[in-house]
Parts: sequence; structure tokens; C-alpha cells
Amino acid sequence: MSAQNALTPRVFLFRHGETEWAKIGRSTGTTEIELNPTGAAQVSSAAAILVGPGKLLDPRRFKRIFVSPRKRAKQTLKLLLGPNSDLIEGKLTHTEDIAEWDYGDYEGLTNHEIGLLRQERGQDKERKWDVWTDGCEGGESRDQITERLDRLISQIKEIQQPYMYGEKPADVLLVAHGLILRCFTKRWIGLPIDNPLPIMFEPGAISVLSYKNNDVNEPALHIGLALPSEEDAQRGIEEIPTVPIEQPTAGGAYEVNEGVIKGA
Repeated sequence: MSAQNALTPRVFLFRHGETEWAKIGRSTGTTEIELNPTGAAQVSSAAAILVGPGKLLDPRRFKRIFVSPRKRAKQTLKLLLGPNSDLIEGKLTHTEDIAEWDYGDYEGLTNHEIGLLRQERGQDKERKWDVWTDGCEGGESRDQITERLDRLISQIKEIQQPYMYGEKPADVLLVAHGLILRCFTKRWIGLPIDNPLPIMFEPGAISVLSYKNNDVNEPALHIGLALPSEEDAQRGIEEIPTVPIEQPTAGGAYEVNEGVIKGA
């Protein structure tokens, strides 16, 4: 990766591994469900490749780790960190701010079953239900999701702002759920949750956010992140670089201007 991007704080998003409900498309909000064997294998495989000193997810570079309090997210973090767990002491926070969308009346239902339920209630006569716009009866609304995600984003920016040029390692890791992490991504770049930006996020997968031009006011999607070299990974990077860069160059990310995504 470029020297600039290696120093700019990043926010890593990691979705928990597969569960039996996720496998068949059941809406899983507050229900406590553990990872199935496939889900555990997804996380363990990712950990072997991505996590450790000198690797993409270097626990020594984490300033804070925010984890959903749901059991499947906690299990994912444990598998993800493995023997590196001792490197995150004092950095871990479990918070409802990154918990999955509360589906309320729709908990445990597939999208098809939700549609049938709403038809029985005389709803959706003009258009189909859309969670991004309509929220969930008995659960959370779009505005409620926006409020708690914006609160977390403000907290993350406050943590990372003093280290925009790598004065100290200040990466943040979020371990949570598919829908809420996609909502988080939209809010990170200033888009409303119901913006039609198409986003896919598979179980046991990782995504990266950061800032353009080392500027906390220019949040970006880090879509062109390069992996550390094999030599760096083997060496373990005994000293983490913290030398500021005077002339930042534009990376291959996207910038946001008044809610509109523009190619960098």
C-alpha cells in the first residue's frame, strides 16, 4: 500500500460468519443465534490470512474495537483474533450502536413472509416494503438507525482525528451484521440510509473505510486497498511507521460532496 494510505486511520468492517437463519434468509435482529460450522470456518479462514502482526488487521494498530453485543458477533471476534486476543486489552467496547437492525414484528421472517404479513395488514398497495425506507413495525425505524450510527461515527472520528498523518496507529475495527454494516457504510460517506447505492456484504467478509487526503472531513470508501507484503507479514513489522507525510496524494477511493459520490 502507499505510504500515505498506510498511515491514514482506517475503519475495518467485519461481518459475522454464517448462521442457520442467515443461510435461509431469515431476518435476524435481536435473536441470539450462534455461528454454524460454515460460519465459524469462514471467520477462521479469514483470520489466518488477514489477522496478526504485520498483516492487514494488525491488532497493535487498533485504537478501538466496537462489537455488537449479539452472540454471533462476539463469537466472530473471538475466532477472528484467536491468539492475538491479548493484544487488544483495554480496546474492546460492546455497543448496541452497531447491533443489527431491530426487525420487531418481522424477526425470524424471510422477505417473502414479511411481504405476506404486510399484505394481510392491508399495507404495500402501491409499492413493496423496503426496509431501508420503511423500517420495521415493532422494531426500529430508519431515523432510529441513523441516529445511533451517526453517534458511533462521531465517536470514531473523535478517536481518529488526532492521528490523520499517522502520529500513532489509530485503526478501528467493527464486528457486526450485514444490514447494519451496509447502513454504516452509507452514513460514513454522508448518504441517507435509503439511498439506492447497491452494497453487498457476505458473511465472514471484510470492508475498509478511511479518509481522503488525511482529512477527517473527507470520509471515503477505501476500495483500492493493497495488502501488506509477505516480507512485512513474516517480519511482523517490529516498528509501526508513524512519520507524517507532508504532501498527501489522492488514493483510489471515493470522496463525498454534499451527499453525492464523485470519482476521485
